[in-house]
Formats: sequence, C-alpha cells, structure tokens
Amino acid sequence: MIAHSTSESSEAYIALGANLGNREQTLLEALTLLNEHPHISVLRCSALYETEPVGYVDQPAFLNMAATVSTSLTPELLLAELLSVENQLGRVRDIRWGPRTVDLDLLWMHGETRDTELLQLPHPRMGERAFVLVPLSDIVPQDEASGLHTFVHASLSVLDGKDGIQRWKTCNWPTESGHSGS
Repeated sequence: MIAHSTSESSEAYIALGANLGNREQTLLEALTLLNEHPHISVLRCSALYETEPVGYVDQPAFLNMAATVSTSLTPELLLAELLSVENQLGRVRDIRWGPRTVDLDLLWMHGETRDTELLQLPHPRMGERAFVLVPLSDIVPQDEASGLHTFVHASLSVLDGKDGIQRWKTCNWPTESGHSGS
C-alpha cells in the first residue's frame, strides 16, 4: 500500500451528504471508516447542516457537512477510497442527484489539479453549491495559503440558495484525531 501513496501528507477537503436512513450516523460512520484507513486521518469536520435537495427535488432533505483530512494518498487513490466507503455504506446510483445513503466528494487537495474522466480538482461545481460552501466555510482556516478560504467566502457572498440550509447540529469529531499506535 505504501507504494501507492506519496511520502508527504497533504490536506484534502471532502463534502459529505446523506438523505436516506439515519443520516447523521451514516455521515459519522463515513468519517470513522476514512479515519481507519492507514493513510488517512480526519483532522476537522464542519457542523451538520440540513439542506433542501438540489436538482432532483422529489426526495427527503439532506444532511451535509465537510471534513478536512490529512492523507499521503494520491488524489486518485483518495477518490477510490471515498467510493469504497460509499459502497460499504450502501450507496446506490440509480437517479442522478437522487436519494442516497451517503455521498462523498473530493473537493480540493492542496497543490493538486486534475481534469480527467474520473476526477476533476478542484471540484468544478463546489463554488455553485451552498450546501458545500457553507460547511466548508466552517473548516477552511483563514490563513490557508492556496486561496481556498478566499474562494469559499467570495463564492458564498454572491451565491443564492443559502436560505435552504439550516445548521442542524455540531459535529463532535475529535480535533486532530490522528491514528494511535504507529
């Protein structure tokens, strides 16, 4: 597995959403599964927000949040792990933007850009989605050197649809969790 990762850790930002089953439990379980990976540590998580569906609107409300992880995985391997966690938690893809047990999107990874069939970094639509930007604004440090903080707050200042997002609950994820042992 080490051969498939870089020696340095990078911070990455992930959007999480769920609108089927026990939404909160599923989101926390996704964070736990990510944190259990030997090359991923969950550093910070936003509050949980209840949001109206976008696109396909005939479905239950979502819980959305964002998380910062530290990882030595490449963006492609991190994406593969996100998809694996979705599968473990019962994600089914039958309606575009439809109901789901969980959705994990890789939004941004420090110093990385991609434009492939499988992965676009930064995420091409994150600046258009209040349900991504509001949670992200909770966890992006003001002194973040890449300009992500400026991007998030500038996008939020001109974005409509923020009224469909309500702070639901604080996430009690331990700060700077890291892995015990090795």
